[in-house]
Amino acid sequence: MSARILDGKMLAQRLQQELKNEVELLRVRFGKTPRFMNITIGQEPSAGSYGKSQKRAADFIGIDYQFAYLSSQVTQKELLDYVHGLNEDPDIHGIMLHKPVPEGIDFQQAVNRIVPHKDIEGMNIANLGLLMLGRTNIIPCTSAAAMALLLSCGIDLAGKEAVIVGRSEIVGKPMMLLLLEKNATVTVCHRGTSKAGRLIDQVGRAEVLVVAMGKPGFIKGAWVREGSVVIDVGINAVNGKIVGDVEFDEAARRAAFITPVPGGVGPLTAVMLMKNGIETFKTQMQMV
Repeated sequence: MSARILDGKMLAQRLQQELKNEVELLRVRFGKTPRFMNITIGQEPSAGSYGKSQKRAADFIGIDYQFAYLSSQVTQKELLDYVHGLNEDPDIHGIMLHKPVPEGIDFQQAVNRIVPHKDIEGMNIANLGLLMLGRTNIIPCTSAAAMALLLSCGIDLAGKEAVIVGRSEIVGKPMMLLLLEKNATVTVCHRGTSKAGRLIDQVGRAEVLVVAMGKPGFIKGAWVREGSVVIDVGINAVNGKIVGDVEFDEAARRAAFITPVPGGVGPLTAVMLMKNGIETFKTQMQMV
């Protein structure tokens, strides 16, 4: 078997065009377009790949996307006060806090200060709670990107054996909830699974496999079930190359669908951020 490659770049281009069309309709309806603020502390994310991809996506879609640079010496109180000011600004429709933050800054406390209807990363505790209840369209961006690629396969997820390797707050746990909403049967694996010697068996029974570990090539291709769907979220630098968490070549010979690294989940992440922001914008326009 030779897997079909799930092209994140192609899907991102299609979704960006759809969002561009939606933003134009919103501009006609409300007389304004979304405006987002990325708070960064002690660095310039616009110089990095993720910051650049955010800006490119926003510019194409028609979103006013800006960076707010704060000193690395900023205190937690000053950061919380700054976030509060953005919360109160009716011309700011979406807020995110760029990672990493300096030592001494409590990232989650700051994100929780962002009002839920301006939280474009979906990391506010209120939005995470609504995600658990299946009552929000604001989804953490990386898991939303992984889900978009999975849905692009056109398979019915109901009853499928889905295995997630990694339980982070930005991928593993949200992905579990998204798959449960689609009525998949979900298992989440972590270091305890590996320590117990059960990881290979769990991976081998997965009809849908989502891997987000940050360990290059840790999941061997020979473990992958024939005819499965493999979503590799890992991004690792090895000898000057970017590789995933899954041993790609062998996995691609066994799976029906697989994401490449790079070119799979990554290109969609910034688009999902914009999609979230459009949702926050619409919510605020309805609140006026």
